Amino acid sequence: MQLESPLSISCRNKKNDMSALATSGLFFKDGKKRIDYILVYKKSSPQIEKRSTFEKNLRAEGLMLEREPAVTNNDIMFVKIHCPWDTLCKYAERMNIRMPFSLQRNMRELKSWLPRNPMKLDKEALPDLEETDCYTAPFSRARIHHFTINNKDSFFSNSTRSRIVHHMLQRTKYEDGKSKMGITRLLNNGTYEAAFPPHEGSHKSRHPIKTHGAQNHRHLLYERWARWGMWYKYQPLDLIRRYFGEKIGLYFAWLGWYTGMLIPAALVGLFVFLYGLFTMDSSQVSKEICEANETVMCPMCEKNCTLQKLNESCIYAKVTHLFDNGGTVFFAIFMAIWATVFLEFWKRRRAVLTYDWDLIDWEDEEEELRPQFEAKYSEVERVNPITGKPEPFQPFPDKLSRLMVSVSGIFFMISLVLTAVFAVVVYRLVAMEQFASFQWYFIKKYWQFATSGTGVCINFMIIMSLNVVYEKVAYLLTDLEHPRTDSEWENSFALKMFLFQFVNLNSSIFYIAFFLGRFAGRPGKYNKLFNRWRLEECHPSGCLIDLCLQMGVIMVLKQMWNNFMELGYPLLQNWWSRRKIKKGGQLLEHKFSLPQWEKDWNLQPMNLHGLMDEYLEMVLQFGFTTIFVAAFPLAPLLALLNNIIEIRLDAYKFVTQWRRPMPARATDIGIWYGILEGIGVLAVITNAFVIAITSDYIPRFVYAYKYGPCVDQGYRQEKCLRGYVNSSLSIFDLSELGMGYSGYCRYRDYRAPPWSSNPYEFTLQFWHVLAARLAFIIVFEHLVFGIKSFIAYLIPDMPKDLCDRMRREKYLVQEMMYEAELEHLQRERKKNGKQYHHEWP
Repeated sequence: MQLESPLSISCRNKKNDMSALATSGLFFKDGKKRIDYILVYKKSSPQIEKRSTFEKNLRAEGLMLEREPAVTNNDIMFVKIHCPWDTLCKYAERMNIRMPFSLQRNMRELKSWLPRNPMKLDKEALPDLEETDCYTAPFSRARIHHFTINNKDSFFSNSTRSRIVHHMLQRTKYEDGKSKMGITRLLNNGTYEAAFPPHEGSHKSRHPIKTHGAQNHRHLLYERWARWGMWYKYQPLDLIRRYFGEKIGLYFAWLGWYTGMLIPAALVGLFVFLYGLFTMDSSQVSKEICEANETVMCPMCEKNCTLQKLNESCIYAKVTHLFDNGGTVFFAIFMAIWATVFLEFWKRRRAVLTYDWDLIDWEDEEEELRPQFEAKYSEVERVNPITGKPEPFQPFPDKLSRLMVSVSGIFFMISLVLTAVFAVVVYRLVAMEQFASFQWYFIKKYWQFATSGTGVCINFMIIMSLNVVYEKVAYLLTDLEHPRTDSEWENSFALKMFLFQFVNLNSSIFYIAFFLGRFAGRPGKYNKLFNRWRLEECHPSGCLIDLCLQMGVIMVLKQMWNNFMELGYPLLQNWWSRRKIKKGGQLLEHKFSLPQWEKDWNLQPMNLHGLMDEYLEMVLQFGFTTIFVAAFPLAPLLALLNNIIEIRLDAYKFVTQWRRPMPARATDIGIWYGILEGIGVLAVITNAFVIAITSDYIPRFVYAYKYGPCVDQGYRQEKCLRGYVNSSLSIFDLSELGMGYSGYCRYRDYRAPPWSSNPYEFTLQFWHVLAARLAFIIVFEHLVFGIKSFIAYLIPDMPKDLCDRMRREKYLVQEMMYEAELEHLQRERKKNGKQYHHEWP
């Protein structure tokens, strides 16, 4: 049942926006026509004919253009674009843009049902941002008398005007031919250097905002959002949405929601870590390892390794206990439930935002075909079953063939990732022999740590190098598919980038978690790669410490690199641009200042892929936070600290370092929600395997209840693990190695001793542990998936009060529309002096 009427309630700025722009000089030379868009080209560009044809067609569509040369570069020319009232009305109707609708009756009754917004702005800082309650409806020139038009210059907001102009730029031809259209193609072939809507002035002011108020929306965003001192305050989502558009507003709403939800996860993870820290010295397993002065371990490499005693692994055992303790299982279950709660409550938050921002019915109204799709398949048409109008159509054989090529490219790139991981594995096998015979005593003693550390760093460098290749390949494959709409293009590109980077980042982690040390063999019968390099074994304290090291280094380095590329790199580029201007003596700042459009030109353009990089970074972080959280409980805390910085970094670069992006609309976060749900399911499976296979939780559990000293008592205490280390180590005869050693050594496994009737065969304890591992995986997955499904069922996608408001609004709006139409007809009848009989259908 459709709950939303053609009209809906929204909070819009009803006051004059001209005051926010008056001081910025964002007008034509006459000081009256507002600049809605900027085009930049070089005078030396050879594409003169295309540019002149394009601009001629823009004027024919109703736009007004004015050229002005750059102050700092004689070769740069700016084209200022203004969209007049009649053109705005025509395209607002064509694009189904919702505008304020004037209705009076029952307004008081309806106001009680209006959504309450906790993100109120500081009205003392900028009084022009006062919010008023109003209705909106798709704009129609035939019913223009129903819309609230107090001032034609401010009726369409600045972002709406820019969106209309961008729509026209994308569909205007520059040459004869069906595919010769759009500003995107002109930017790609060098006809224009850039195209962007201008900022509303400077983000800084000489006067404090508290006494003189904000100069413009950009200044207010900087003072109330982008400054580092605002890190602990709520984000002004309504102002972000008004200035940057709903698409960017939804991203920051999602990022803020995700960051807030990380607080309980970070606290629980910290408690689990602190529990391991406080019980580290009292751990029975750590005590036995640290006190094993006489236990000799078998050499862990082929040639240069010396015999080591078990107590030399004391530090590793204590560090492993920090992450592998009694709280690990609880935390894994908690994080699986947390991921479900986070996604379910985000759906509710999104529903409220889409209602408040008037986006309930937008997707059906404004989804547009990509110009490239229209140009490619203009000769093949079919009737749209929804609109009933003919539109370009991609034949199924063509779509299937392109999809097969794209899928093949994806598998090829994933194979390249796995090849890179295999190369790192080979490096580790070669390096461990070299570090074991190193001259430095510290390196020689801790050769396993050196091998793992250098392997992680090399793996990270490979990851960052391959990311550059992935982006270009994903872009080419997505263009090859010819998606129908911009949202389909973005979703397809985002999915490819996620698959590439997810495999790139996590393949080495999966290797360490589930393959490292699993196929190494046993002393005297080791498995070798290419019959040359002995496969790597786990440390006597287990492989979990290697997994923690791998995750910690990659997560920290990746976040530091992302933060530098997001803010540090644009800062350096903008600083270098200003330095070149000053060095060339092209601008004397004490005599005059640059116009706003030229200041924007000197800023960095927003990424061609929009918010894809921002979402991708956070979604990959979500994967780190949930998939292997059983091995790294501090991941949510690191993610929380990073995201607190990330919000301000993104805000700062959007407001100060980047050109203003084209305000775009969106109803949700796109394909990223489905990816997040997939990560949540994968997290349950991987954490079950990490606890069962990678950690020693199950072997300790089996020993305590089956083989330990407390078997007859029926309960488990720390003393029940006495003798566990000795039980988990098998015995080997050193004389069988042929390396000149004699006596016996120990190694991690459950095998019979050399004097047994079946030497080195698996013992009964091995099969008990294996059965317990498999049983734990099954029970854990079914339990957690059951809890997740139950929680998802309990939490509705839309708050009940929102459903009630929407139903009530639909009823009241229908009544008021009826009476508004009757009042209009009565006024027309009195005006014309004629009697009409009107009957409402």
